[in-house]
Amino acid sequence: MDQLLYVFVKVVEKGNFTKAAEELHMTQPAVSQHIQTLERLFDTKLLDRTNKYVKLNKAGEIVYHYAKEILGLYTRMNQLLDDLMNRASGELSIGASYTYGEYVLPQMIAKLHQHYPLIKPTITIGNSNEIVEMVSSHQLDVGIIEMDIEPKNVYIEPFAKDQMVVVASVHHPYAQKESVQMDDLRNATWIVRETGSGTRKATDEFFLKHNFFPSSIMEFGSTQLIKEAVEAGLGLTFLSLWTIKKELSFGTLKIIPINDEPFFRHFSLVTPKTPFYTKAMEVFLTIVRTHQPSISHSPQPPSP
Repeated sequence: MDQLLYVFVKVVEKGNFTKAAEELHMTQPAVSQHIQTLERLFDTKLLDRTNKYVKLNKAGEIVYHYAKEILGLYTRMNQLLDDLMNRASGELSIGASYTYGEYVLPQMIAKLHQHYPLIKPTITIGNSNEIVEMVSSHQLDVGIIEMDIEPKNVYIEPFAKDQMVVVASVHHPYAQKESVQMDDLRNATWIVRETGSGTRKATDEFFLKHNFFPSSIMEFGSTQLIKEAVEAGLGLTFLSLWTIKKELSFGTLKIIPINDEPFFRHFSLVTPKTPFYTKAMEVFLTIVRTHQPSISHSPQPPSP
């Protein structure tokens, strides 16, 4: 059954039989036979077929959702059995929200590979809500998010702080000042992340803390795009220090020194509610917990 489900998932994700056959190193008739066998077992059609693509019908959507979960559990079971040999090896699926995934996680993966080269990590980047959902449904072994979220059949463990700062182009008038009041920035254009992201939630909390309602907001779905827009002088933003380290060193972005206490949020681990973790997951969790990113930052002096 697991092979039938695996082929079915590949067909759905590739969108047609030919691409799935290439990925699986099978002939197209063999792939078609697997799908037909699965449909006979369930006594229902799972896919709507055309000459160019296949599409899930309602029954197919149900099977696809649970097939992903079943295959994830099957893989995890095999890994736990392999761990009886006392080797940290095998696949490890890691999900992370954008800030941690793009700016911190690569360092953790490098440490993991250095000490445990037999572990093969795969990385999924998404917003915090998506990562929690994928861990909950066993599509990911572990997730790392950057917002407080209600547990949903998972464990949420804060493990590191992340400092957030107001950022502007180095040429912005307020970037030259020693301190700025939030009210001074009310009429500026603010460029923010999309709803559902950890950075957007932190931004909304920051605004609420100051009873601050910008007169103009632009919503972008990428931190990199936000940074480039701010560099170009389009407006201000509120980002993690980790995301702007390079731009600060290059002198293209500058922190606006708000006359207030620093704003922090937490990076949190998301793990399934299970008493069993593979050795690959255990060593990854140890690396993440013991190599926490530094958040120290010295205020920038005003430009002459």
